[in-house]
Amino acid sequence: MTAVLGRRGLARLACFVAAASLAAAAHSRMDPASRIGLAVSFVPRPEQARISSLGFAALVADFHWLHAVQVVGGEAMAPEQAELLARLLDVVTTLDPWVEHAYRCGAVWLTESPGSVHAANRLLERGIAYHPLDWRNRHYLGFNHFFYLSEEEKAADILAPAVSLPGAPRYLGALVARLRLRKGGLEATATFLAELARDTTDEYKRAEYLKVLDEIQVERWARGLEKARAEYRQRSGRDVAAVEDLVRGPQRVLAELPPAHPQFPGFAWQLDPESGRIVSSFYGRRYELHIHPFDRARRDEWRRRAAGESA
Repeated sequence: MTAVLGRRGLARLACFVAAASLAAAAHSRMDPASRIGLAVSFVPRPEQARISSLGFAALVADFHWLHAVQVVGGEAMAPEQAELLARLLDVVTTLDPWVEHAYRCGAVWLTESPGSVHAANRLLERGIAYHPLDWRNRHYLGFNHFFYLSEEEKAADILAPAVSLPGAPRYLGALVARLRLRKGGLEATATFLAELARDTTDEYKRAEYLKVLDEIQVERWARGLEKARAEYRQRSGRDVAAVEDLVRGPQRVLAELPPAHPQFPGFAWQLDPESGRIVSSFYGRRYELHIHPFDRARRDEWRRRAAGESA
């Protein structure tokens, strides 16, 4: 009996070695460089690639992946390159959806147009379905919806489940809270962060959440000062020259100023030289989403283009 099992084991090992040799030979005969520059029409549809793979789906996926990595690498990606890359990555992740690198390759490189970003998002959604415990695909997908597509609320909904996933960065919960600011308002954002601080077992994450809650408290005080400022204008017919005008002189509207930070004394309220808004010298800004003017202009242009295409 032992001899029979031994012969069967050797036969199985021989079959495995033969299959591995055939796969290696197939790999060695493939020339992905010869396909570079071909049009998108040369890339098979995912369902066609699966049928023609004859059971070697992972091997065929590797071939298209080698093609894909040679498409990227320049400073900017031309539209035809982006379309080719999107098609290749669609084939790769359809044939072998358990890969990881292909999803994030699309997230990094498919960002030159709204169409490219939507293609990357479809890949990332597939990545989330097959890797539900990997926070990175949700991170990229949420970033795309916020940064490129101006969809803060949807980005927050995508990112929220990633906050508690293994390896998720500590800032993620604070980012979700800030993204929800427009929809839920300041108090809903504070409630969300307070719940995260209460429920987490990571002391570093709790410290991050409490730090943002301090910033939210400063924003509450800043908004109160802005209301007092509006009343000061109505009484005096002019704006304040300094925040201290709210508590001094015959036109004062407050008995005293709140602290500029709930934990650290020695900071003051000031008028931001660029926006003219009241800010704490501890932060130098207000609690809100901050987007660089260049990126804001690009998002506005994409919205106009998308509206034109829809029309």
